[in-house]
Amino acid sequence: MTEEEVLAKTRHWLEAAVISLNLCPFAKAVYVKNQVRLVVSKARHADDLLEELDQELDLLTATPASEIDTTLLIHPTLFGDFLDFNDFLEIAEGVVDEHGLEGVIQLASFHPQFQFDGTEPDDISNYTNRAPFATLHLLREESVERAVEAFPNADAIFDVNIATLEKLGHAGWKGLGLT
Repeated sequence: MTEEEVLAKTRHWLEAAVISLNLCPFAKAVYVKNQVRLVVSKARHADDLLEELDQELDLLTATPASEIDTTLLIHPTLFGDFLDFNDFLEIAEGVVDEHGLEGVIQLASFHPQFQFDGTEPDDISNYTNRAPFATLHLLREESVERAVEAFPNADAIFDVNIATLEKLGHAGWKGLGLT
């Protein structure tokens, strides 16, 4: 796939699932203000992706939130297997710590085969974290805290998302053009 195709699929997922289904009640505000940086990784090895993560952490922390509030570092080919990606996340968290950004930046993860512990692979709840490609989401803690303060029942988001997806079902998800 070309970089443009990867970006188009990612934008479609953001708009059709994350925003339209309100899976993240905070996403729309930054997305419509063009404060979400989408980066397609060109890394050929995990070490290269860690270098790109270094660069994105530096850029995000050096740029005002009004310009870039959050970054999606998308990798279309490196982590086809979810378990490999999940193992990589521990290393990626270490990079955040090495930068002295614990409590400043948090990582969230998305993957086409995302699976919560204790669920079956086809459990619809897993789709809350399914994206077209392996993706590292770099979030500013202060932005998350501000959003949580503004959202009345932030603790309920996960349960609401699962209920939304259960109502939508696999056919509804497929109808969004996300598979």
